[in-house]
Amino acid sequence: MAVLTVNEQSFEREIMSSEVPVLVEFSAEWCGPCKMVAPELKALSDELGEKAKIVTIDIDRSPNIARQLGVQSVPTFVVFHQGRPVGGKVGALKRNQLREMIDPYLPRAEGALKPEELFQLIRANKVSVVDARDAASFGRAHIPGATSMPADELEGRLAELFMLGATPVLYCRSGDRTKEIVGKLAGQDVVVGFLEGGLLAWEASGLPMERPD
Repeated sequence: MAVLTVNEQSFEREIMSSEVPVLVEFSAEWCGPCKMVAPELKALSDELGEKAKIVTIDIDRSPNIARQLGVQSVPTFVVFHQGRPVGGKVGALKRNQLREMIDPYLPRAEGALKPEELFQLIRANKVSVVDARDAASFGRAHIPGATSMPADELEGRLAELFMLGATPVLYCRSGDRTKEIVGKLAGQDVVVGFLEGGLLAWEASGLPMERPD
């Protein structure tokens, strides 16, 4: 997805009336750090696709917008959600930092849980965690307390899945496989959750892992 350039004429249409969250970069042609950030913005735009808009506004060409929002230096980033600014940061940010700004406002798949959300539910004994990777991967490392049920076996073990005692939450390596499974089960009125980003996201969040000897 291309990073859209917005001006004072298109501001209302592209940002204020947007049905998806918008990350706005306030920049200028003379701004060196803005040029450094450009590839990060493009990468984030490609990653998010139609779930959000990534746009840039030149403060010299659209001074009224910059003045109204109190922009005093570039690059400045502001997130708009449902037509209003909900957060901002100043400086040359990396893609992951930009993603963190807009992530809370992105539409989420049914049953999706972030690592920290799952961790709190585990601590409260409100979920049963199920590792949907192959048995060998489970044996090397897994979320503490998880039960191994490889993805290829899940549909034939639904009764066992719901005998675990709490709402099942599935995870795989990256989250993609379990997201697909949860979506398919939802069509059969079977309610389960999944770990967004999978075990990779769990580890990246610094949460505990069990590594059997």
